[in-house]
Amino acid sequence: MTTRFTLADLERIIAERSSASPNASWTAKLLAKGPARVAKKLGEEAIEAVIAAVENDKGALIGESADLLYHLLVLLRARGVLVQDVLDELERRSAQSGLAEKAARDEA
Repeated sequence: MTTRFTLADLERIIAERSSASPNASWTAKLLAKGPARVAKKLGEEAIEAVIAAVENDKGALIGESADLLYHLLVLLRARGVLVQDVLDELERRSAQSGLAEKAARDEA
């Protein structure tokens, strides 16, 4: 039986690589530039994923989505947020319909 790669696996790899030298690790280099630079890179990857989706380029969408998830997890690390925190929020939101959840946020 093979195990599947998870966001927790990616989070662990990012944590390990974040302590490496910025000269040896893209993750460490990105984190050394600060959260604003990581956020900018995340935005660039999001735009590239949108373009791939609009152009109906499945291969590019898969690759850009991988880049997007990676950079999101690097940004979460830069801000001290765990993937589990995000998953907990998604679980909380799934207790009601998306429309009801959005309406509740709009009222607040």
